[in-house]
Amino acid sequence: MGELSTYLVSAFIGISLAAATGFRIFMPLFLLSLSCRLELFQVGNEWAWTGSNLVLITTSIAMVIEISAYYLPVVDNILDTISIPLATVAGTLLFAIQFTDISPFFRWSAAIIAGGGTAATISTVLAGTRAASSIGTAGLGNFVISTLETIGSTILTVLAISVPFIAVLVVLALFYFFGKFGKKQLQKKLKKRRKEVKN
Repeated sequence: MGELSTYLVSAFIGISLAAATGFRIFMPLFLLSLSCRLELFQVGNEWAWTGSNLVLITTSIAMVIEISAYYLPVVDNILDTISIPLATVAGTLLFAIQFTDISPFFRWSAAIIAGGGTAATISTVLAGTRAASSIGTAGLGNFVISTLETIGSTILTVLAISVPFIAVLVVLALFYFFGKFGKKQLQKKLKKRRKEVKN
């Protein structure tokens, strides 16, 4: 029972960190590295390098560049084209880090499905939202979206590291919201097409 609960907590942390990379790729990596460096969070020996000075400095620079770039018109939309695959890789890695005592096959299979899948889904939804905002507000609304994404990534990462059970509930709520929003958008498109066909 104790081992099962440990795996569940690890899964909650992994999924939540992966979700956070869907908002911002390098924010979770930086905060995880910082937490390991300050010994606020522990990872297996094979992942001890995540708390090294080199990783901490590299992820902090990458995080600042990423956040800043999303406030630049046009550049933010260009970033969206590469953010999905990068978020998928980061989400997979952050999930895998949580499991060091299971076979590599099961670890990476679960990491790709749960970690990579979660990150890719959220990153795809946000990229679509940003594209719609660019068209509807001439890019002006992207400033607000970028700020909310950065805040969301930060909060979700902190929750994942400190209270993973709450973090995974937030992730589930996000998927529920995205599902409802996506269904509503699909219904609007279908209605629009029906009207076009009738006319």
